[in-house]
Amino acid sequence: MVDCPVCAKLIEPGLSTCPHCHAPLTVAPAPHPPPKKSNTLMWILLLIGGVTISGICVIGILVALLLPAVQGAREAARRSQCSSQLKQIGLALHNYHETYGAFPPAYVADETGKPMHSWRVLLLPYLENNQMYEAYDFDKPWNDLSNMAVTSQVPHVFRCPSAPAQGPMNTTHYVYITGPGTCFDGDKAIRIRDIVDGTSQTILVVESHQTSFAWNEPRDLDVTTLDGSSTGPSSAHVGGFQAVLADGSVRFFMNSLAPETFKALTTPRGGEVVGEF
Repeated sequence: MVDCPVCAKLIEPGLSTCPHCHAPLTVAPAPHPPPKKSNTLMWILLLIGGVTISGICVIGILVALLLPAVQGAREAARRSQCSSQLKQIGLALHNYHETYGAFPPAYVADETGKPMHSWRVLLLPYLENNQMYEAYDFDKPWNDLSNMAVTSQVPHVFRCPSAPAQGPMNTTHYVYITGPGTCFDGDKAIRIRDIVDGTSQTILVVESHQTSFAWNEPRDLDVTTLDGSSTGPSSAHVGGFQAVLADGSVRFFMNSLAPETFKALTTPRGGEVVGEF
């Protein structure tokens, strides 16, 4: 038995009307069981986490695969820029020859024969650096404080873009091959007609990344010091180095180039049969 909520008399449970006061009775609905917790959200979070981890792994693999290709493309662009700079130097050498009837000598000497000024300084007007050339004092040596101040900033054309950005920043990567039997023996100038071995088989300028010559220093790669290993031409390019030939063209030479072939390419009138290179 239960109490009527209106008259408080005992009545049968489950009645719709109280038999005593005839008041309508509301049957309280049975309580619903608590809802079961759903695992859907948990599965969604796990799925998202799995996709995220998988995506990161895929991205990592793609980066690992693409990085060498990207680095290779960048080096190809730098090598192309290096070749373009050497072509500028080759053109400047020929413009100088047209003006003076000969290529610039390796250096201008003082009255005692001591090297005083580099061919790279002589070439400045033909490389759109006339202002630096005009400010340079040829009555004073290259390392005089006044000349050092003028040439403190290296013209970009004398530095290879593939070279690491370390070490002295006033050095050049482009040098003559000098010494007995070469095109540039001391302060002597050479004419195109003196290159009887052929201008397409005679080297004027090479890359040299292992030397530390200041760009304005009257010093270059001496042929007598070449031993076919660490003292020869070198570059930051994979597999070889670039050079300017006497006809103004630029060639890429493999590191596997035979030392005797390279030596023959440095002589303007050695009479060697060079062959393919």
